[in-house]
Amino acid sequence: MRYPTGHKEETRERILKAASRRFRSRGSEGAAIDDLMRDLKLTRGGFYRHFASKEELFAAVFDERLAEASKRILASVEKVPQEGRLAAFIGAYLSLEHCEDAADGCPVAALASELARRPARSPARAAFQRLLKERVQRVAPLIPGDTEEERAAKARTLMSGMAGTLAVARALTDDQARRKLLEDSKKFYLAALQK
Repeated sequence: MRYPTGHKEETRERILKAASRRFRSRGSEGAAIDDLMRDLKLTRGGFYRHFASKEELFAAVFDERLAEASKRILASVEKVPQEGRLAAFIGAYLSLEHCEDAADGCPVAALASELARRPARSPARAAFQRLLKERVQRVAPLIPGDTEEERAAKARTLMSGMAGTLAVARALTDDQARRKLLEDSKKFYLAALQK
């Protein structure tokens, strides 16, 4: 049976999109290949036409899909006047909506602790580092500082801190405590970066 032009690329994109959501909501160990492919009405053998392993899929998700979450947040910031962009970025990242949407939210908050357990030279860790570097390059210009390196250092610290805040907020079962943590953290990060 011949498939139409573009079928293989479309199938690969469907796998990436579904895996991206599963990895962020369940972790890589909670996203079994058989379940993923069955839900997409594809075969396990079909998976291996696109990826050599689950680790390769995990790396591809970081390289090709997860950058979209940060792009969505940063795109909303670009609609705000320059002087308000840092506050808008922090507010969007630490919003209750972002907190409650792990499946489509920040991959750093959802998967960093899991990546730390992978081998240092794993493709997924390399893809994660590329994503983090790209994000720092986009966020650093929003942050006050005397030098580019100072702004980049603050951006790395901000991104790490906010990802940790989001991970902790997602773990809280008390809605009021979650909201308070997010609001307090927004104020803290913004005040700390204005110094």
